[in-house]
Amino acid sequence: MPGRTLPGPGRFGLFIGGGWREAEGGATFTVLDPADGSVLASVADGSARDAIEALDAADAARPEWAASAPRDRGEILRRAFDLIRSRADELAELISLEMGKTVAEARGEVAYGNEFLRWFSEEAVRIHGRWMHAPDGAGRLLTIRKPIGPCLLITPWNFPMAMGTRKIGPAIAAGCTMVVKPAELTPLTMLALADILTEAGLPPGVLNVVPTSRAAGMSEALMADPRLRKVSFTGSTPVGRRLVRQSADRLQRLSMELGGNAPFLVFEDADVDAAVDGAMLAKMRNMGEACTAANRFLVHADVARRFAEQLADRMGRLIVGRGQDPGVDVGPLIDERAVGSVHRLVTGAVRDGARLVTGGRAPERPGCFYLPTVLLDVHPDSEINGQEIFGPVAPIGVFSTEEEAVRRANTTEYGLAAYVFTRDLARTVRLAESLEYGMVGVNTGLISNPAAPFGGMKASGFGREGGFEGIEEYLETTYVALPAG
Repeated sequence: MPGRTLPGPGRFGLFIGGGWREAEGGATFTVLDPADGSVLASVADGSARDAIEALDAADAARPEWAASAPRDRGEILRRAFDLIRSRADELAELISLEMGKTVAEARGEVAYGNEFLRWFSEEAVRIHGRWMHAPDGAGRLLTIRKPIGPCLLITPWNFPMAMGTRKIGPAIAAGCTMVVKPAELTPLTMLALADILTEAGLPPGVLNVVPTSRAAGMSEALMADPRLRKVSFTGSTPVGRRLVRQSADRLQRLSMELGGNAPFLVFEDADVDAAVDGAMLAKMRNMGEACTAANRFLVHADVARRFAEQLADRMGRLIVGRGQDPGVDVGPLIDERAVGSVHRLVTGAVRDGARLVTGGRAPERPGCFYLPTVLLDVHPDSEINGQEIFGPVAPIGVFSTEEEAVRRANTTEYGLAAYVFTRDLARTVRLAESLEYGMVGVNTGLISNPAAPFGGMKASGFGREGGFEGIEEYLETTYVALPAG
């Protein structure tokens, strides 16, 4: 049954119209444990036809669900929240198995992801319209908020639960139905979530889950269908660009949470100890496999060596191993390709003149592991500063002035998250205004919060998830003109 701890290979189906079924032709793909490459499960491999059948179910459920009472929608989300909280350990184990992060960190993801269900359970009853007098007094202006309609929600592999609840929560609260396409590498948590939402009382057809190894063909088929009205995607910028192009013919509403290249700025007046603590959070959350991960450390020359030495000491003492083993701090990366990509960036930076302080290689053990790494004196033009690392690597560069720090921080096509450590309030305000990022953390390495709007600008995408803004992405507005008399 989806959601159980997996002692060995299992088999899981598509979730369509409230029931489990095989994929067209009985097709399956395997889900591997990144710690050792063993098979965790065999999962139904949905086709484009399966996806259209899921959209059929979502469209059939749409009228009744859109007309449902907001309080009822909120209560379903709240019941799901309580169920997840009661099964947190089981879900954390599942996330750790399929994604690699430590069980302790997976528990954190369960708690964080679950908060989106609680937050949007409360927002379901706060969908506001507007009533006002026309400026000329000749009539009244009424606005009505309506669910946008069937949605395609595409989630990434790095946070298999939280990225799902961050999309599913507001869609349910708004009265939308949906087809969810989880990442091929980590579909098991989403299948477990479908079970939980069904147990919480979600009607058949509101949520449909179609795992697939053929994502491009599935999204193309769904986005060509006029019944689909909304696409929410979290993933790479190249794929996001392709989806934006595909949406043009049908003019579908889009939310795009794409790549990041987060700068981590440490100024000469910063509390260096606190900055190192923040760096460990911003860099090592999820083994660095997060779009908000600190990607470029820009440190003032006065404190650069002290910061680098402390960070290297902390990074070098982290224990690398299987996420389910006691005492492990850093689990495996998602697959061998990720390990190769990270190592290529590290060796390129060293070739460009960076000094390797700690790490810099894969450990001598099976699995997709990479040692926590610190690089000092990284050249500004090194490829590692221009690419999303998505691994446990901290490249440190040095700056001399605030203007230089801002210029280098903004020299990227991305604009998702940035981090600033300073004790100067005036500088904090200047940086918040001048940094071209959707989110700025000040003297903290953890910025994600279900009550806050998550999203970026430039090549990091558009739209917001979470906060009061999150539900707006799933609502349309109708204006009604009324006569005065």
